[in-house]
Amino acid sequence: MVVSMMQLIFEIPDAGSIKDKRRIIRSVKDRLVKRFRISAAEVDLQDSLSFGQIGGALVSNSRNFGETVLQKAFKMIEDEMPIRIHDIKIYSEEF
Repeated sequence: MVVSMMQLIFEIPDAGSIKDKRRIIRSVKDRLVKRFRISAAEVDLQDSLSFGQIGGALVSNSRNFGETVLQKAFKMIEDEMPIRIHDIKIYSEEF
């Protein structure tokens, strides 16, 4: 069993309030779940108005498959969401 994980730190330039930030983060998480079947959650920076951090995970039987799906998810976020990505980490653990 291989667990592929992604950690994404990003800036939300259009967030004028915490409500705006939550709406954008919810949208990112929902797209990850619906399009790629990735488990996703906001894992840090909850108190920051202009920054967010999302963690995502995918269980599969192949390191290559899991990391490829996460790369595609990252590309979708980068292209379609109103955020500026500051850092991304993708890695896999085999159990």
